[in-house]
Amino acid sequence: MDLHTAETTDHLLGEGDIPPVHEVNAEGTSPFLLTSDHYGRVLPRALGDLGIPESELSRHIGWDIGIAGVAERMAQMLNAHLIAQRYSRLVIDCNRPPGVASSIPVISEATRIPCNEGISDGERTLRRREIFEPYHHRIDAAIDSRLRAKRPTVLVALHSFTPVYAGVARPWHIGALYNRDTVLPKLLLKHLRSESDLVVGDNEPYAASDLTDYTIPVHGEARGLINTGIEIRQDLIADQSGQQQWAERLARIFAEIEIELRAQRLVD
Repeated sequence: MDLHTAETTDHLLGEGDIPPVHEVNAEGTSPFLLTSDHYGRVLPRALGDLGIPESELSRHIGWDIGIAGVAERMAQMLNAHLIAQRYSRLVIDCNRPPGVASSIPVISEATRIPCNEGISDGERTLRRREIFEPYHHRIDAAIDSRLRAKRPTVLVALHSFTPVYAGVARPWHIGALYNRDTVLPKLLLKHLRSESDLVVGDNEPYAASDLTDYTIPVHGEARGLINTGIEIRQDLIADQSGQQQWAERLARIFAEIEIELRAQRLVD
């Protein structure tokens, strides 16, 4: 298949392709709105295999390993709305500002992505229009609806991270990520640190920023929502047992945090 088939059409997604947006519990009553930018690793049929083997696509460069199972379970346990994105971050990264190099990566870590090399502005527009924008428009619409209904809304962006990066082992089991707003991260860090078996990262292994993130700056900070990012180490949630255990732990912690937010009248 021609790696740039999509360039010759007006559409990227077609017959046989699934919608980019996946939702769970859209009527959930929890104040927590969960997002998962790297939930899936689906590829549009028009792009074939992106020029890489399945063994590469299934690695962390293709998606956030394990986070789908955690997010789904948390949504049910908290009665929270989850909005997730099904396509691989190698097609377009839905947690990067459009236009930055990592939005449609030519190289991810040491892996070349042939289908992303030399693509036209038109194909970049297709990927943004048909994957990135529907996902973020849905988050916007959900927030708009909640605010119109005067429903409390606390944004929690769910991610996972690789245990080793550039040959260096990462000790953290979980990290709380933030930029301008520290209300929820401070509460989350307090609760996580009270769990005696955890090594907890404070803006580790990443820190949120306008240059490296999209969901928290745009949907959290710009909308004035209390927010946090969460990163869970992938080896801890690679199977269903780990996903269940972490979902239960986080659902318990967020239920406790909700009580504190209400007591401080930050959530009414």
